[in-house]
Amino acid sequence: MAGEKQAYDAVIDSPIGRLALRLQHGALAAIDFVSARQPLHAARSPEARAVCRALKRFWRDPHASWRLPLGLSGTAFQQRVWRALMRIPAGEVRSYGALARQLRTSARAVGGACRANPVPIVVPCHRVVAHSGLGGFMGATRGRTLDIKSWLLDHERAR
Repeated sequence: MAGEKQAYDAVIDSPIGRLALRLQHGALAAIDFVSARQPLHAARSPEARAVCRALKRFWRDPHASWRLPLGLSGTAFQQRVWRALMRIPAGEVRSYGALARQLRTSARAVGGACRANPVPIVVPCHRVVAHSGLGGFMGATRGRTLDIKSWLLDHERAR
């Protein structure tokens, strides 16, 4: 859960809690889960409105494709993992180990890249699970964040 003093391009409610969006040069750079104390505010730009519309579309249809410009900051390795995550279809999961074998790296490294993902939901790190169980989500291995991961996976399986 991100700090509440950041300047956001939009703060919206969602089925999984309040989300704060940051764009950089018109591209989505971050989705932060923030507390309900963070004031809601409408999108500040046409690009931020497009992200809000895309998220609303996802809540209605988890299989809708994302057509958003992304401004992801990360290492070359993280970028490689995030691209692989975006190729996992909605409603499917991969284990950290399976993704690691595909990318010729370690499961721990894949987990680290997932934890560093600045745009959860859009870059679907929730679709990567442990060999037995959910694994982690946004750096946590229990609590509310795993409830969010479970909700997202259930949402995508519902058709």
